[in-house]
Formats: sequence, structure tokens, C-alpha cells
Amino acid sequence: MWERGRHFACERNELAHGGRLLDLRTPGASYSDVYLPLHGAHQGDNAAVALAAAEAFFGQPLDADVVEEAFAGVRVPGRLEVVGRQPLVVLDGAHNPAGAAAAADAIGEAFGGTAGKVLVVGLLQGKDPGEMLDALEARGARVVVACPAPSPRSLPPADVARAARALGLDAEAAGSVPEALARALAVASQDDLVLVSGSLYVVGAARAALGGAR
Repeated sequence: MWERGRHFACERNELAHGGRLLDLRTPGASYSDVYLPLHGAHQGDNAAVALAAAEAFFGQPLDADVVEEAFAGVRVPGRLEVVGRQPLVVLDGAHNPAGAAAAADAIGEAFGGTAGKVLVVGLLQGKDPGEMLDALEARGARVVVACPAPSPRSLPPADVARAARALGLDAEAAGSVPEALARALAVASQDDLVLVSGSLYVVGAARAALGGAR
């Protein structure tokens, strides 16, 4: 049994252009200056787990060039995925409060220089919209555009908008994800951040509306 922090770890985890720069340690080797094109400090720990699992599977350390090439090619659609510029458009399927809080932290670190924030949020039934908006740090947003998730279990957008107004935010409800996205892009300035979040169904619909992954 290998325990993270004892037998393997992410020893260095720094913000880099478009991702993270990591030093990773496993029971068999150490790997320095590994570039990971993902946002969020938590991805450093995820990388350490993945590397340790691969090393355990092969029963030996991996070639450093293989490790660097593999991590450099990692893509996680819909997880702090940048899909547009001017305004900056980020998709993150943070569908629970813990994920929403991690997304907010990562966005603050990586994109803290944006002028303002516009949120597009759609949730499934069973989620507390106020709790989710609070975890997303929505209080700093210029406006929240609520939308239905393309699922029969979607929470009504009016409920999300009502929760946003209870937090003192300007909010409106849209009839679909593409409509909400178009509205957010119309409201945002070129220096703003548009964050689409709340459900992977919403993120998937937004990606489709924007023409897929980059």
C-alpha cells in the first residue's frame, strides 16, 4: 500500500502559463519541472496519484521523457477549461459545493486579473442553489444568468435566479444554455470572465454551443 504524502507526493506545485509546473516523487523516482496544462492546485495531487498508479502497474519507474510528454498532453474537457478569450470564457462542471469551492479558488489564482465576472449557472434537482452560488463566490459577480440543465432532473432556472437575488446579486433566467451563454457574452466586457458552471449537462451544452473543445 502506498500512501500519498509518504510514499509518493507532489513536492512542488506552482502556477505556470496555462497550467501548473510540478515536481513529483514516487517510490521509485523523482520527476522535476513537469508541465501540466490544467488549472487548479488540486491537479498537482491528482497528477501524483496518476503517476504512482502507472508506476505500480508497470512495477518500475517510468522514463522522464514519457512522463513529461504524457502530462503535457492531458486534457480534461469541462474542468476549468478555457474556451474563449475577450471575454475569457471558462467551463467548469462543479456540480457540488466542494467542487465549486475548488473551482473558485483555482479561478482566483489563475484568472484573478479579470475586470469582472459573469456567471452562467444551471443545476439539477437536489442541489441547494444558494449553497452552490456561495461556494462559487458568486457575490463578486456582475450578474448571474440562470439556465435549465438539459436534463429532466433540472432545477428551474427561476429557483437559481431567486437564490442569486437573495445573495444581493443581479440575476435573470434564460430558457436554454445557448440563450444564457449568449446573454452572458452580451453583458460581459472584453476584460471580464464568463464562468459556466453548476452541472456537467450545462457545461456539455455550452461546449456544443461554442463549437466544441479547443
